[in-house]
Amino acid sequence: MSGRFIEVKDLRVTFPIPSRKDSPGIQAVRGVSYGLERGEILGVVGESGSGKSVSTSAIPGLLPPHAIVTGSVRYEGAELLGLPVRELYAYRGRKIGMIFQEPGRSYDPLQNIASVFHETFRNSEPGIGKAESARRAVKLLSEVGLPDPASRLGNFPHQFSGGQLQRIGIALALAQGCDLLIADEPTTALDVTIQAQIVALLRKIREERDIAIVFISHNIDLVAGISDRLMVMYGGLVMEEGPTLTVLRSPAHPYTRALLAAAPQFESHYSRTRLLSIPGRVPDPADPGSGCPFAPRCPHAAAACSVAIPKLRARGPVSWRCILDPEAVQ
Repeated sequence: MSGRFIEVKDLRVTFPIPSRKDSPGIQAVRGVSYGLERGEILGVVGESGSGKSVSTSAIPGLLPPHAIVTGSVRYEGAELLGLPVRELYAYRGRKIGMIFQEPGRSYDPLQNIASVFHETFRNSEPGIGKAESARRAVKLLSEVGLPDPASRLGNFPHQFSGGQLQRIGIALALAQGCDLLIADEPTTALDVTIQAQIVALLRKIREERDIAIVFISHNIDLVAGISDRLMVMYGGLVMEEGPTLTVLRSPAHPYTRALLAAAPQFESHYSRTRLLSIPGRVPDPADPGSGCPFAPRCPHAAAACSVAIPKLRARGPVSWRCILDPEAVQ
């Protein structure tokens, strides 16, 4: 690893509510900071509405125009926030690739795969011919493990399985030689066997290409199987961040502990083991309150937890957002 080339500082994303002029809006991300080194895999985990996808979509500027984004997103020293769309094109695809969830919905059903790749290559090389485009597509599809890729270029999306479409999506994300790959819940709607294959493929790509990956998921066990570093989000905030094994073995934040406790254990069965859940509801991003967003659901919450958002505390390589020491929430 050769130093951080992505730096996100105090990122905040708000979506105005036109029908509620007196509302500050939907506060999707409320001050997220982290860095990423080349060759590193950062796992981002949390429940729906925690801000995972919104915070990472801000990096290549994929948020809708009405989103109010503040803070800083620097790529190799260049500030990306506020860049005109035309200037962002120099980063999208060429430097920052995206893999989206539900691969079956990511393609135009009227375009065959050869056409999709040709359109992708033309973004960086407008004069590329179809023969050269097909040659590169076959090479990429072979790299991601799609069987007999040359014969599949003429096929349409409905002729592939979900796992195959996700492999094609990964190949498309790599087509312009990106340095950063953002995988936004890439295993959603795939069975566990295909999930494991996609995770193994991303690890292989990281090793062979030395690219950084941000892997987003609800599944903390799945994220743990691929990431070097783990970032736990809740209510638009980073609740805990640190080396994956350290966080899993000694979680410092009550929310991280609750996520781990709620994960099904191997060989468990509903008839013998009760599946644990986190009581309560996620906070309303339009009215998140003034205190810790997890306080209403936290078994260790004190009166002070509802007064203000706790600051991040650090001990060694791990940081967490809680007024309590980890030993107090064992």
